[in-house]
Parts: sequence; structure tokens; C-alpha cells
Amino acid sequence: MRMVKDRGSGVRFRATELTQEEISLQQEVREFLVEELRDAGFEPGLGMGAAADPDFSRKLGERGWLGMALPKEYGGSERGAVDRFIVTEELLAVGAPVGHHWVADRQSGAVIDKFGTSEQKRRLLPGICRGELGFSIGMSEPDAGSDLAAVRTRATKVEGGWSLSGTKVWTTGAHRNQWMIALCRTSDEPDRHAGLTQFLVDLGSTGVRVSPIPLLDGSVDFNEVELRDVFVPDELVLGDVGCGWRQTTAELAFERGGPDRFLSTYPVVTAFLREATVDRLGERTRILLGRVTATWWVLRNSTLALARAVDAGESPVQQAALIKELGTRFEQDLVEALQDLLDREPATDSPSSFERLLCAAVLTGPVFTIRGGTIEVLRSVVAKGLAR
Repeated sequence: MRMVKDRGSGVRFRATELTQEEISLQQEVREFLVEELRDAGFEPGLGMGAAADPDFSRKLGERGWLGMALPKEYGGSERGAVDRFIVTEELLAVGAPVGHHWVADRQSGAVIDKFGTSEQKRRLLPGICRGELGFSIGMSEPDAGSDLAAVRTRATKVEGGWSLSGTKVWTTGAHRNQWMIALCRTSDEPDRHAGLTQFLVDLGSTGVRVSPIPLLDGSVDFNEVELRDVFVPDELVLGDVGCGWRQTTAELAFERGGPDRFLSTYPVVTAFLREATVDRLGERTRILLGRVTATWWVLRNSTLALARAVDAGESPVQQAALIKELGTRFEQDLVEALQDLLDREPATDSPSSFERLLCAAVLTGPVFTIRGGTIEVLRSVVAKGLAR
């Protein structure tokens, strides 16, 4: 199954369904999650912002559910994007603690596999597949907004490697992760997209300073990462020097087209339904739930079609950008709609799981349409792709 791009008619997604084998995998994951998360103390999280639990991540790795598309030679399962979609969808739906492995599994492993050396793959991919290594994304910088070409972090060639100096910001999980893939400027070129290179940075290196950025509720997910003459050996240059823009574009395709772009708030709705009283399920609520269900189904099937396209060897960059733009706006609209259903302000210390999750969604919702590319950037990606 594949997607078709017709000039003048937009991007169309081919209809597809799960095979019987894929449904069996789905059921296997569901049974595992029921068993693993049945503890009364389990608190669901919101998508990639859910809790980081290294033990849980290692259990997924033991079942071959991390690094699923990576080569067996490096600890992967050599399974397709659809299989990963199935596992990821089930994890997100229950708000599982995916924070430890999330970025490494979603994109870092794939990027290292695509552009890395054999030595880099042997060193890092097995740990990703086992759920042991956590990765952060070192793209965004202060005062640069969503303009990645405005990167100012500088990598200067020195004997045996490179010296990195600069600051990365909104770096998810850097306070707990072991590695970061940093986009740095290695030369000044007339074309701002040239002269960029990616580096594998050990976050425990001398000169790395990680400063957590607390959210309004006091929790920490984002960080500022300052690099002060951090030495990175030549063997940790990722891909080719000067080709960082092309590599980063490929990485963003991995980041944008997954179910995390529309399922982050799913646990909020399921918590609402579990706690709903008769007076809350009036006509207004039923209309909202109907619209939400229909939108979820469209986004879900579109993302499944995207995964099929990846397995068919296609590179659906525009489709991934479109799903991310539609999905994250939907998530924000859903949070506002749920707030309107309440007759009071939700409280972070409420005994209601729904209210606590809604508070978390209200606090983190603004970043949904920022991380992975703003609405304006994504629409530009889609428009440029259709204009070719």
C-alpha cells in the first residue's frame, strides 16, 4: 500500500487495514500492558511527555519492541514501520512510561542506522534496542525560533576531533539521557543550509552543562544544554561533514509522522469517560466525543498509511508534515473542548485522574504545535512538496 501525490489534488492516503498477523501483535502488546501497568499506583502520562522508566523500557527491549526496524546485527528486529506503529499506538493509548527510550527509538536509532559508521552502530544501536540508552535532540537554539538554518553552535576542527561551543534549548530529557545528536555549524557558507554537521555528543562529557527548565507545575522535561569547548572525537561525527541539513531533514520525517502527534491527549479522554456521571454525558458531550472519535480515526488511518509507505521504500516527508500539523492542532483543540465541559478549573492535586491529566494537558498543550516544527513551517513543507 502506498500514498499518491497528485499535482493539483493534494496528498491522498491509500486506505489500508491491519493484517491478521499485525492484529495478533496488537493483542500481544495489549496483554503485556494490562499485566505490566495494573499496579494501582500507575499514573498515565501524555505521549512522549510521559514518565521515564528505564525498567519498563528494558522490558520492551526484551520483547523486541524497541528498534524494531533496525538490523538484527545491531540488536534490532528488522521489522517494519507498521509493526512499530502498532506497538507505539498501544503504548500511547494507555499513557505508558515511554520517556526514557522515546527519542532514541523514534528517531535517533534510525538516523544512526541511516548515516552512521559501522563502529557507531555497534557502539550505540544495541543499547537503544535494549532500552538502555536515552537520546536527546540538539537542534533548537535560543533566539532562533523554528529556523534551524540559524544554528550558531559552532564546531571547530581540532586535533583528533572537534570542539563544540554553543547552546541548545528545549532539549527534552537531557537531564537524564546519556546522548544528544547535536546540529552544529562547521563552516560559513553563502547558503545557510550548507556548512552544518551532526555530532554524537556524550552528555557526560567535560564542558556539557545541563540546566533544567521547570514547567508551571514544577515538573522538568525541557532543558538548556550549554556546550563549552566540548571535545567530540572524529569517530563521533554523524554522517558527512557539511551534510547536516540533509540529515536533519530526514530525521524530522521520522519525528513528525507518528501516532504521538495525535494520541498524546487520548488518556485524558479515557479518564473522562471512566469518571463521567450521567449529567456529564449530555448531548453536547456526545457531539464532542463523536467528532473526536471521527478525527482520531482519520488521523490514525492516515498514519498507518504513512507507515505502509515507509515499508514500501517511500520517503513521505510531506505526508508526515501534514499529519503532524493536523494532529497537534487537534490535540490543542481537544484540550480546550474538555476544559469547556468542566464547571470549574481543574486542580493538579485533585483526586480525579481526569482532572490531573487535564491539568497536565493544559500546561503542556502549547508545545504540541511547536516541537517537531511549528504550524507555519509544516505548512511550508507540504506546500513546497506539492509545488514540485
